[in-house]
Amino acid sequence: MKNMIKKFVKVPTKLQCKRGATMIEYALIISLISIAAVASLTILKTKISTAFSTAASSMQ
Repeated sequence: MKNMIKKFVKVPTKLQCKRGATMIEYALIISLISIAAVASLTILKTKISTAFSTAASSMQ
């Protein structure tokens, strides 16, 4: 009887640990992608601005 109770009690705790780990992994991936996006936009800021200025002046 005690062994059956232990098996049922252990299953939910294992599932919760995996869900928490997965959530942390997704948070790390999202944060790394956002840091890369901000860094690339910062580096390419002048080129993007020049491209939009050129496009705007050619439309006039």
